[in-house]
Amino acid sequence: MRPNATTMKILLLSSCSSRGCCRHSGIAVASFTFASFQQHRGINGHRHHRPPHPSFVTSSGRSNSSRDGGIGKRSFFAMVRTPESPSSLLLRASLRDILEQTSSSKTAATSSPSSPVPTMAPRSSSMATSSSSTNDEDSLPIISISDSYDSGNGEVTSIRLVDGEEDQCDVHVAVRIKPDPYTLLENKQHFQYFSFRAALNAHSPTMRGLFSGKKSIKVKYIVENAGEASYASAFEGYRTFVTEGVTPFDPDAWARVEDTRYEGGRLTWNHVHKLDGKEGGGALSAYFAYFPPYSWERHLGLMAKCAEAKGATVASLGQTIEGRELDYVTVGTGGNTCWIIHRQHPGESMAEFYAEGLLNRLLGLDGKWDKVAEKARELYTFNIVPNINPDGSTNGHLRTNAAGQNLNREWCPSLAPHLTDGDDAYDANAGTMYDAPTLERSPEVYHLLRRMDETGCDAFLDIHGDEELPFNFLAGSQGMSVWSKRLEALHGAFLASYERANGDMQAKVSYEPDGPGEGMPNICSNQIGERFDCFAGTLEMPFKECWVDTMNAGKEDGDKRIGWGPERARQLGASVLDALCYISPHLRDEGEFWSQLPEKDAYVNPSSKY
Repeated sequence: MRPNATTMKILLLSSCSSRGCCRHSGIAVASFTFASFQQHRGINGHRHHRPPHPSFVTSSGRSNSSRDGGIGKRSFFAMVRTPESPSSLLLRASLRDILEQTSSSKTAATSSPSSPVPTMAPRSSSMATSSSSTNDEDSLPIISISDSYDSGNGEVTSIRLVDGEEDQCDVHVAVRIKPDPYTLLENKQHFQYFSFRAALNAHSPTMRGLFSGKKSIKVKYIVENAGEASYASAFEGYRTFVTEGVTPFDPDAWARVEDTRYEGGRLTWNHVHKLDGKEGGGALSAYFAYFPPYSWERHLGLMAKCAEAKGATVASLGQTIEGRELDYVTVGTGGNTCWIIHRQHPGESMAEFYAEGLLNRLLGLDGKWDKVAEKARELYTFNIVPNINPDGSTNGHLRTNAAGQNLNREWCPSLAPHLTDGDDAYDANAGTMYDAPTLERSPEVYHLLRRMDETGCDAFLDIHGDEELPFNFLAGSQGMSVWSKRLEALHGAFLASYERANGDMQAKVSYEPDGPGEGMPNICSNQIGERFDCFAGTLEMPFKECWVDTMNAGKEDGDKRIGWGPERARQLGASVLDALCYISPHLRDEGEFWSQLPEKDAYVNPSSKY
């Protein structure tokens, strides 16, 4: 369905190869469609509020279509053609001014959402193909932005030529992060995670005109709605990831962008795109991400390797809302049952890199013999879930599954005062009690908890990533009724041993512990600790740099500071086996074993201040 629109013809000056102050010698006719489509009805009858899309498309007015189906993109378009003779010149104007005016018009036309959006916007691309032009290259924008790949999230709102007048850049590209589906219990839409591709179109008219002869162009990328993100202040001190690899799924090809800035509610960074990197030109791509993505294909490959490993089995807990299997790996013959789950919050992809490192060492997937891994398999029966939220992961969500639920709040029923009889979760008999987990909203937790009740649990870890704190840390179940001297001692000994095995772990900085009786039982590690009276914790890794290197200054490895990323997450996952082996004898010890532990293993009362 095409939206109601008016089309206005704007006569632009086409660019010549000169970089002088007057670079226009011909006429370029641009047709921009200004549509009030942000109020149109989408799938399931819900309104979708998205800023107008600035991509260049065909003169026929056809809109882009999403790979995921649903609503097609309604895009502004510009067909640029230069007449044979300059005598047809009708209007002189600056291309930059025209683009700025267009961007202003689109911004003014964008309305703020008046109600929660229950579904995430379709995957987007700023580039479409031509169906009426004899030369498809005429419809190419200078840069195309796309999130149409596994874990992608980010849509373009404007592309503006600045010709070095601002920040020594040639182009400004503004994008916005698309929010997760509406979360009923928390009554909000989360967003923070982004991952998108920027493709430079070497054959676009502007590239062959304004930037003819240049070896590179400098582009400023601007995340416009960073100030509205779930943890906006966490962008302070954060540095974006970038890779110019042919795929975004090579974890070792990513690097940090040094000049990332968060100011005025916008996250910005610069990137220099090389124009001479490929023979014959073409689209030169770069990927940007909040943290390098871990693809579903890589997950399936890991599960295939685990299934072939001696003594290991791979099975499914059940299926997600979108029909993906909830894979888990069982290995070991020990009497202690250990469950380790990862990626309840799908945007925290470092959690699955952690799982990969853990499984690689535990199962010897690299072909190396490891005495600690062998001991761990003798002490424990492990059940490891590398990705408990695959729907959210593939859809580029920050915290929710396909139904919009934050799985780390779905571990038991809880009060939700905002519920009304119009909400799906409302029960007239229960009033404002929110029921969880359910097969309809949170099958991932429903299936996992049912299996855990069957096996029992003696040790439990829930692996996450934290936006705010630049540390690896463990949050315990201090606020639950089962918290005791035994659990306190296990917590302290586990962290002390972990820190000895891997200098990236530390005990002093964490969330402020809950007071007695103040723990939230619908949070995973709290519920498991209470349910099984066992050692249970939420292990968090940073999106930012890992400051533990600064804390270790003067130590042997204190100066080896490398930006925190997938490789160090894998190493941290492998090192957890040392800590688990260390506390194994005391997991169900009913005596006062803590009196026999060395002082260095003592529990440290953490703080979020650093």
